[in-house]
Amino acid sequence: TAASARTQFSGARASHRLWSSAPLCATDTIFALSSGQGKCGVAVVRVSGPASALALRGLTGPDRPPAPRTAALRSIFHPQSKEILDRGLVFWFPGPHSFTGEDSAEFHVHGGPAVVSGVLDALGSLPGLRPAEAGEFTRRAFHAGKLGLTEVEGLGDLIHAETEAQRRQALRQMAGDLAQLYRDWSQRLTQCLAHVEAFIDFGEDDLIEDGVLDQVDNSVAQLQTEITCHLHDGRKGERLRSGVQVVIAGETNAGKSSLLNLLCRRPAAIVSPIAGTTRDVVETCLDIGGFPVLLSDTAGLRETADAVEQEGVRRAREKVEQADLTLVVVDATQLPTDPLQVPVFLGAHLLAVLPHGVGLEESLRHCILVLNKSDLLPVEQVEKTQTFLNKNPGLPPASLLSCHTSHGLENFMTSLQSRLSSLCGDPLAGTPSLTQARHRAHLHECFQALGQYQQYRDVDLALAAEGVRLALTGLGRITGKVGAEEILDIIFRDFCIGK
Repeated sequence: TAASARTQFSGARASHRLWSSAPLCATDTIFALSSGQGKCGVAVVRVSGPASALALRGLTGPDRPPAPRTAALRSIFHPQSKEILDRGLVFWFPGPHSFTGEDSAEFHVHGGPAVVSGVLDALGSLPGLRPAEAGEFTRRAFHAGKLGLTEVEGLGDLIHAETEAQRRQALRQMAGDLAQLYRDWSQRLTQCLAHVEAFIDFGEDDLIEDGVLDQVDNSVAQLQTEITCHLHDGRKGERLRSGVQVVIAGETNAGKSSLLNLLCRRPAAIVSPIAGTTRDVVETCLDIGGFPVLLSDTAGLRETADAVEQEGVRRAREKVEQADLTLVVVDATQLPTDPLQVPVFLGAHLLAVLPHGVGLEESLRHCILVLNKSDLLPVEQVEKTQTFLNKNPGLPPASLLSCHTSHGLENFMTSLQSRLSSLCGDPLAGTPSLTQARHRAHLHECFQALGQYQQYRDVDLALAAEGVRLALTGLGRITGKVGAEEILDIIFRDFCIGK
């Protein structure tokens, strides 16, 4: 179904949680299978907490733990029955030099269900140990300062990455590039607030250097410019994270379902010569050139008295309005034989398919024309038409294609991948992109708060300072809160009070 297809790229992401409260119990020692469910060659069972050393001794004997971060081959047995469960590698990670910042241990055992179940049961029989909650290891890493919020989100995205571009973006965010950008802004805002607060407290006593507020004005204006540029990124990072919405649309019997099947390399949709076969949205997730794509086949657009087909047409138009990229499929056998008449013919098709609410020019920039059934045309006509279309700047990119023979598929895929690259951008180039809707919302709050500073700067400096403080709060919801002590530190570092 449409709903189940969408979950492949975005469903699991809904479970990514940001933790602002304390862990369930900081003194608990937790354990869990970290390598995923199912049969595999090697399974990794992770333990974290103050009783991790006890867990190692309980399952491997009273010998000293292995050297930190060094593999040791040990027999693993049940602490109650003393029955050997497996023979595998064990690791010891004393805190704070571990993923969670706590004492941690890992058991690398054979991945059969019976072995894994036996090891988990053995750990559960030890005092002070309990199974971990979902995401609790990362939660503890966050509270230990090992990961920031954006880095936690990057880790979650990396786990769920299904394409190369998603992996690159997630790795960059997990490495802290996005966090560093926000930290830099936070530090500059903290300095601005410190300077304003110092001017309020000490300005009348001539203890503050001249031009302090002018420096704050310049810093605030520069930050507004940088935040605006960051926000106006075309939602490339969010689109890359969740998948590009690509919709196949056009008249009935143009070959839309055939195109879906060709791109999927499987019969995902029913193909029939009967017009109106597809009546609902058929969706599937693809990796095209390393970019995640949610591809939707839609009902043919036409006037009809059939109530069910009318609903299908309504859903098709709704999908086109939501699309990041629309593939407008046209029956090439209906093209005029005179190439000079082709632009007018295709323009009429585009007007019938694309939404006009955002402006036709904007819709054309997010569209590719697919002229299907080229195998039914004379070779000479195909060549002349393609040459003419390549030289016509008034139309979106157009590809003559045969879904039946796959002729022209390479040219079409080149055009499609070029558009996907433009929509998603290069995740490794330039400043890191926004990847979360919550980041965008908090940055809007930050930008509006900086406007409050400018509004009250010459009216009420206390209200202006509050605007800077609110801007810091907006960023703090992404990176972590700024305390009053940090602001005071900057005041006494930057100014010689009593000079």
